[in-house]
Amino acid sequence: MAVTSEATTVWEGSLTEGSGTVALDTSHVGTFNVNWKARSEGSDSTTTPEELIAAAHASCFSMALSHALTQNGTPPERLQTTASVTFQPGVGISGSHLNLNASVPGLSEEDFQRIAAEAKAGCPVSAALAGIDITLEATLA
Repeated sequence: MAVTSEATTVWEGSLTEGSGTVALDTSHVGTFNVNWKARSEGSDSTTTPEELIAAAHASCFSMALSHALTQNGTPPERLQTTASVTFQPGVGISGSHLNLNASVPGLSEEDFQRIAAEAKAGCPVSAALAGIDITLEATLA
């Protein structure tokens, strides 16, 4: 069964002077402010498309890795993934860096690195981001 998720943005004004909101329509868990200043200069109080992509990438990768580790017979105790998505005005989105800290009992470092790399490549959000550089830094606790 296919699942379709929806979000809606309402934008008012020009790119540099205007602002908007993005609402998560499927889950109804939040509405977030967006604007060009936050996107081009950074902000700790207004989200950006790149932050939303980072959230999607971190959660998708964690799910893919959890599944792969479980299929390997070594289910994780804990996975903490931070995705850092880089945006440069005039250029666009240039990369996503996944930083993973994992607790996986009974798994060798070599197998952990291999399975994490496979999960990075197989994650559906990674596939959607195929036009950018995706890197992974994986630490096994």
